[in-house]
Amino acid sequence: MKTGPVRPGVFSAMEVAASGLSAERSRMNVVAGNLANARTTRTAEGGPYRRLDPVFEAKPIAPRSFDPILRKVETVEMTEVRPDTTPGQLVYEPGHPDANSDGYVEYPNVNVVTEMVNMMTASRAYEAGVTSIESLKAMARAALRIGK
Repeated sequence: MKTGPVRPGVFSAMEVAASGLSAERSRMNVVAGNLANARTTRTAEGGPYRRLDPVFEAKPIAPRSFDPILRKVETVEMTEVRPDTTPGQLVYEPGHPDANSDGYVEYPNVNVVTEMVNMMTASRAYEAGVTSIESLKAMARAALRIGK
């Protein structure tokens, strides 16, 4: 049996693609929450809903590997979700239950168009990840047929 350094192959490529799918799914969940709360003027914490931003981080698959190629292969994961600190939009609605003393209501800092673009971007990235996994599976099947 031949032994030697482990090279990135089908399984590490699958791990990278799968981490991208997971990250984009998480991103879509955050965006969906932002869209669902685009008009929420009162939260449990008080005040309007604050838009959330996902934070991603690249993580090496094998950071301690002796193989320099494998050390460069990275996965991605969502490490945190941060609230966006930009102020919300003030709208004059003196009859609204959440209006301040001047009659203004602060609405969430969620821009529906921006969130829809974020959702489409995440969806396209997810589709690309699925396509790469399908390609990897086809290559693995073809490699198994060569060995016959």
